[in-house]
Amino acid sequence: MTAEVKMTLNERRKYLLRMRLRYVQADRGERSRLLDEMMQVTELHRKSLIRLMHTEPVRRPRQRQRGRTYGPEVDDVIRVVAESLDYICAERLTPGLEPTARLLMAHGELVVAETVLAQLSQISVSTVKRILKRLRQDERRLPRRGPERALQVLQQIPAQRIPWDIGEAGHCEVDLVHHGGASTAGDYLHTLQLVDVATGWSERVAVLGRSALMMEAGFRRILGRLPFPLLELHPDNGSEFLNQQLWRFFKNQVAGLHFSRSRPWQKNDNRFVEQKNHSLVRAYLGFGRLDSRAHVAQVNHLYDLMWLYYNFFQPVLHIVAKTRVTVDGHRPHLVRHYDRAQTPFERACALQCIPAERQARLADLRQQINPRRLRREIYQLIDDIGALPLADGPVDVRAAVELLARPLPLPADYQPAFQLAA
Repeated sequence: MTAEVKMTLNERRKYLLRMRLRYVQADRGERSRLLDEMMQVTELHRKSLIRLMHTEPVRRPRQRQRGRTYGPEVDDVIRVVAESLDYICAERLTPGLEPTARLLMAHGELVVAETVLAQLSQISVSTVKRILKRLRQDERRLPRRGPERALQVLQQIPAQRIPWDIGEAGHCEVDLVHHGGASTAGDYLHTLQLVDVATGWSERVAVLGRSALMMEAGFRRILGRLPFPLLELHPDNGSEFLNQQLWRFFKNQVAGLHFSRSRPWQKNDNRFVEQKNHSLVRAYLGFGRLDSRAHVAQVNHLYDLMWLYYNFFQPVLHIVAKTRVTVDGHRPHLVRHYDRAQTPFERACALQCIPAERQARLADLRQQINPRRLRREIYQLIDDIGALPLADGPVDVRAAVELLARPLPLPADYQPAFQLAA
């Protein structure tokens, strides 16, 4: 019997209670047939079923604890895989244990027997949770109104939000994260982040200031490696997004793009990218000030590595249903149901939104990457960024724009989804 259809203890107890009512009223021949049926359904021994039919099948405390099913070899593999994927939760970690272990074996990070790999493919989320509790986890975790022309753009863009259950890639939320520290004086770094709702695919680029020149350069870099067509762009109501220059750029570069914006005073309309603003930006760079050309170059290098790490190796959960549940007469509360954890790249492949040739190039790129070494490089780069000095004067913004035009970390023969004009 497979794990998907195997009875739980409570289900088996309810079944036996129903069968006991029929058993005590049956004759000898009928009891034999009922026992045959119960053996098939519950997979219990016939003698155990006879004993349970003569006494009420109540659950008793276990007198002797079960032995361990998974040995220390499984613990060692889970420790290395969990470290490589930055100690994500068991729900996200469990589906990718075996493939990630095989990938780490290919890169010489692990030596694992086939029997252990077979155990990794069938281990449950609950067991992984218990193992992770035992493992040491002391490593750091990745974890105004505009002018009149801007108002004209604002009036042309509908205020709405992207549905959480949208099943098509390309509907993206975008936001800007400030890195000005305690002061907003002068030009300083901003993180321009774009997140696809359906797949969880995320893109980040560091820009110096919020000028139309910098914002256009940042979007050019994002669109240069986004693997699927951009169908909808959903920012908040900031003037850095809703202005004539950026509006004209997208109309000329991305045919058929649908613009939408957050509704005023509805802070949850950009919920997906807002969550990533914390986990994928603030958790790395903190709240300090970043304002030099060196910061632009190093932070974008960091974001290039994160592009590989989070889109190809970090599984994400996606909501598949929401229900309201009332427990013991209390006020109903919302329960969210999630699907099986998959990486954004796997979700994009499942939606068939990436052409086969481009998908093959990205799959080859993923196989060439050692996620454990990549994670070490990311943390080393965070330390290097923290050691950089602040700018001692005004920074040339055009020189910072040129930094965004450097080559992207993609295969030489990779064909982007967008061919942008100069």
